[in-house]
Amino acid sequence: MTVESAVIAAPRSRTRQLLATSAGNLVEWYDWLAYAFLATYFADQVFARSENRLVPLLSAFAVFAVGFVMRPVGGLVIGAVSDRLGRRTAMTLTIGLMGVGQVLMAALPTYAQVGLLSPLLLVLIRLIQGLSVGGEFAVSSVFLVESASPRRRGLFSSFSYFSSNLGQLLAAGVTALLSSMLSSSEMTSWGWRLPFALGAVACLAGLWIRHGTDETYLQAKAIREGRVARPGLFDFLRLHPRESLLVAGMTVGATVSFYTWSIYLPTYAEITVGADPGTALTASTVALAFFTAIQPLGGLLSDRIGRKPLLIVFGGGFTVLTVPLLALLQNSFWNLLLIMCVAMVLLTGYTAVCSAVMVELFPARVRTTGIGFPYAVTVAAFGGTAPYIATALADNGHGSLFGWYATALTLVSTIVYIRMRETRGTPLG
Repeated sequence: MTVESAVIAAPRSRTRQLLATSAGNLVEWYDWLAYAFLATYFADQVFARSENRLVPLLSAFAVFAVGFVMRPVGGLVIGAVSDRLGRRTAMTLTIGLMGVGQVLMAALPTYAQVGLLSPLLLVLIRLIQGLSVGGEFAVSSVFLVESASPRRRGLFSSFSYFSSNLGQLLAAGVTALLSSMLSSSEMTSWGWRLPFALGAVACLAGLWIRHGTDETYLQAKAIREGRVARPGLFDFLRLHPRESLLVAGMTVGATVSFYTWSIYLPTYAEITVGADPGTALTASTVALAFFTAIQPLGGLLSDRIGRKPLLIVFGGGFTVLTVPLLALLQNSFWNLLLIMCVAMVLLTGYTAVCSAVMVELFPARVRTTGIGFPYAVTVAAFGGTAPYIATALADNGHGSLFGWYATALTLVSTIVYIRMRETRGTPLG
């Protein structure tokens, strides 16, 4: 066994760590993102009906945003579990919470059955899942990068979004398959429940897979036994304020870009240019497959040339191209696919390397909370609200303004990327 520092140990098998973490992460993000793809089907079932078809959808996306409220709590609480009890314990907790949410979602009663209790239960479910996914990104990112050799951290980092993209791709694919097999009325009445039931089963498999991983954080045992003082809940902010702000600055433009281009775009195209929902979803699914495939390439490239160049390409590209790309959207499969793929190439400049950069910013003792809390706060404030803001602007006849909003946030992140130091080669301690 090689030891990179006094508290981080190499696992017996790096490949096993990579596969086990990625499998669990896939399940987590399938469960979290299935909501966004299925919202158009269950919105009328959970919320009171309205003559304006966008009102129930707006309500569904509002609850989607509410789920993000718990993400900072999850980033802090589950991050603390990781920094005190170990990465593996924290990863088991996140996937267990997500499984509970999926079971409840599959069995959710409709508005016609229980009235206002239905949307209230939906909010509760999303809060539980928000707690889970709020800690998942940080702890799985930390575990992946700590499991990598020093010269392959970028590659291992890319599997954070590679696996989450696979989860998203699976959610989109399952939704597209069901929508092609079932009628619209069947999807609306009961078909939307099936992907959530599948997610509950997958969580059980994820629990079993993660149980077989090796702990990378050696000091966790000493903390549990009281031989080493446990880190304070906000030590990351007290001792590393600059690094905490860097995480937020890196994320603000990236999160709105990610949720716009990889999740919300089919709905945005349907609302703004009248795209056929099935066509838009199919184009999105193909683009997601392309996006997933190029993640390791971005990670490998960052191991050769550094993380900073890729971040600058991402930020600068979206600062210049967000508005033009949205303006070029048409009700055409090939148009949607081409625009989405261009966006996915730019997104890879961030998604493939962000985990490595953030891990390389913090010492092991506060690493997960240092990433988890500022990242989750930023995603909650800007990523979770992006679909709602875009839908609300379109509903009021100002859909084109959303592109300028996303551009402004991406510009902020681009300035951060230009000014931050290169982290490739930083020893983990």
